[in-house]
Amino acid sequence: MKSKFLPLLPLAILLVLGFATPAGSTTANPATIDAADTAWMLTATAFVLIMTPGLAFFYGGMVNKKNVLSTMLQSFISMVIVTMLWVVVGFSLSFGQSQGGVIGNPSTFFMMRGVLESKTWTLAASIPLLLFAFFQLKFAIITPALITGAFAERIRFRSYLLFICLFSLFIYCPLAHATWHPDGILFKYGVLDFAGGTVVHMSAGWAALASALYMKRRSDPAHNPARITYVLLGTGLLWFGWFGFNAGSSFGANALATTALATTTTASAAAALAWISFDVIRGRKPSAMGTCIGVVVGLVAITPAAGFVSIPHSIIIGIVSSVVSNLVVEFRTRTSVDDTLDVFPCHGVGGIVGMILTGVFASNKINPAVVDNGLFFGETKLFVTHMVALVGVSVFAFGGTFILLKITDLVTPLRVNSNDEAAGLDLTQHGEKL
Repeated sequence: MKSKFLPLLPLAILLVLGFATPAGSTTANPATIDAADTAWMLTATAFVLIMTPGLAFFYGGMVNKKNVLSTMLQSFISMVIVTMLWVVVGFSLSFGQSQGGVIGNPSTFFMMRGVLESKTWTLAASIPLLLFAFFQLKFAIITPALITGAFAERIRFRSYLLFICLFSLFIYCPLAHATWHPDGILFKYGVLDFAGGTVVHMSAGWAALASALYMKRRSDPAHNPARITYVLLGTGLLWFGWFGFNAGSSFGANALATTALATTTTASAAAALAWISFDVIRGRKPSAMGTCIGVVVGLVAITPAAGFVSIPHSIIIGIVSSVVSNLVVEFRTRTSVDDTLDVFPCHGVGGIVGMILTGVFASNKINPAVVDNGLFFGETKLFVTHMVALVGVSVFAFGGTFILLKITDLVTPLRVNSNDEAAGLDLTQHGEKL
């Protein structure tokens, strides 16, 4: 009976908290606001948002035909749920006044109170704070959506709604605060994450692995992609939006944004070429699916490094991440782990490789914010810092997600029954079919 009321949870939260004091009029320190930076960041914010519909097509085309709509809706509904959470308390938890470097004070920007009145964000001083808040929202939206590929074709929709609420509040927000807030523990420790390799892709990847292990194998794990044309379309939207994802993380229309755009382009192209070339070397045909997966792996891997490395090094990052992810995908198929769309081998491993190679190739000649150069330049501090942080983030994201899955399962069962799984989630969860 309890599960029937879960879809009303976000609305109930808003009704309970709706008495919050209004933010007030716009008085955001106009002397420091740069029109060009603001225009670019408005554009970049829209770019990042379109990535989630792109992900919906990317994942939707890969699953069986009877699960296309349910898989795509899991991405779209993330835009709805996470937006509400972010406005109420998510932005405060991520970027509010630091509480020990691990989480923000939930009252700092509660219900966006004071955001219009505030000046600017410390590390984005030329754009309105409200714009910074909604740019960051788009990252929070796509992260839980990425996880859905791991438990595709077997999760109850109502349970999924509860899970993404818990994941956003207890995994994503603490990682965002620790990594991107000036008082965050990972930020102060020296971890470099330009656009979300740690916060977005590693967290989603480890969460995906935890989900695949917890929810176990599908009754019929056969992989019959419904529409490879959807995958191509989704890849195009993701690649397009990723320029906002990475170049937008410069927070201005500047040379650093150009560098991030260039390294993003070259890394993704190199990864796609490496993926299909590696397939050919092993006697396979160069496929559309392989090309698309290679592109996305390259985009994932360059994300933490985009504003810290040169173009030649971005190509190396793309190639290495592609080959490693390809091998992990192959290894995963020989195990009992049913990560439906290989989220961990692609996003998780891609993010891990990107984080490690950021510690190898980051250079203060590319970005003066780099205090310690990477291992390639003969310095070891940044590389060691990233290796230590890699372990900590992995344990937190994997272990924390496993606990949240258990909590969700206790409140409302995660898996559909065998009959519903056989009939397909489109029909049994939503009363629709393709």
